[in-house]
Order: sequence, then C-alpha cells, then structure tokens
Amino acid sequence: MSENNLKKEFSQRDIQRMRNLITGDLSGKTQTQVGYEKHARTYQEGDIWEDNGKQWTIKNGIKQTVTKYDDLKRLIVLPLACPNCSKAMKVNQYNKKYYALHGMCFDCVIEYETNLRHEGKYEEYEKQILNANKNFFLDEALQILDDFENHKETYVSEEGDIENWSGGNVDKDELKKWRENIKKMRNQEV
Repeated sequence: MSENNLKKEFSQRDIQRMRNLITGDLSGKTQTQVGYEKHARTYQEGDIWEDNGKQWTIKNGIKQTVTKYDDLKRLIVLPLACPNCSKAMKVNQYNKKYYALHGMCFDCVIEYETNLRHEGKYEEYEKQILNANKNFFLDEALQILDDFENHKETYVSEEGDIENWSGGNVDKDELKKWRENIKKMRNQEV
C-alpha cells in the first residue's frame, strides 16, 4: 500500500478521534456542530419545573409528574410511619380514619385529645369540629338550592332525543327565605 492510499482511507476527524481515545479524552470533540443544543439542567429533591406543558418534580429520587390529585392521594394513601410520632403506622380502620381527618395516627390523636382534656381546652376543640361539620353541611344545602333554582327544563337523552321536563313552579321568595335561614344558621355557633 502506498502512503497516499492510507491518507485517503482515514479522514482528519477519524484520526483526531483515535488520538482522543488513546489519550483518554473520551469527551473530546472531533468536529464543530452548529444548531440547536438542549441545555441539560439538573434538579434536586422537591424542585418543581415545567417541561412540554407538564409539571414535574423529584420525589424520593424519582422524576414524577405533578397532578391536581396529589393532595387527594396524600389523604388516601397511608404513610409507612406517622408524621407526628414517627412510629410504624399499621393499616387498620382507626389509622385510616384518623389519618384522613387529623394527619396523624390513632394513638397520636388520642394522646392529643387527652392533653386537651387535661388542659381544659377540649370543649373548644370539640365545638370547632362540630361547627366545621355543620358549615360543610349548610354549604352543601346552599349548593342544592342553587342547582334547584338554575335547573333546565330540557334535557338531551342518551339517544339524542330532546326531552322537556316540567315540574312545579319555583317560588323565588321561598328560595330566598331558605338561603337567608341557612346563612343565619351558618353564622351561629354550636
């Protein structure tokens, strides 16, 4: 083989790549590239960022999407340990119920309420819980009144037929009285 033939087989780029491999420079570039270059960014635990119209975060070292149901998942899924006392949380009906309501295990709730009784603050705590339940029920009643007042008389069935449903007339004054009574009851303490 002649020397000219050898030069034709290997390009300057191939020779530079061989030099980089022999010297141990594995990230050495052999050519210049022009165009779009995506900037890689590293994220830490708990960071939230948006990429391609989705929100992402890192939890326990795993990249996950952030959804509107994350708060709901936290209520439903029992953690392995109680966030309050760090003891193992057994999966039973008491821990499920009290974790959903108070965010801690059954034993911690019992201890907390016992301390409140000892300090004489349990009655106030109990009133707060009862008022919250009452207000939730009354807010639902207001929503039902709104739905009843704003009902439509025509509905489209599953088959595409338009059906007219007519009921009794809605007395606006009566609904107004109901609303006022509900608002008065909401402002009253238990």
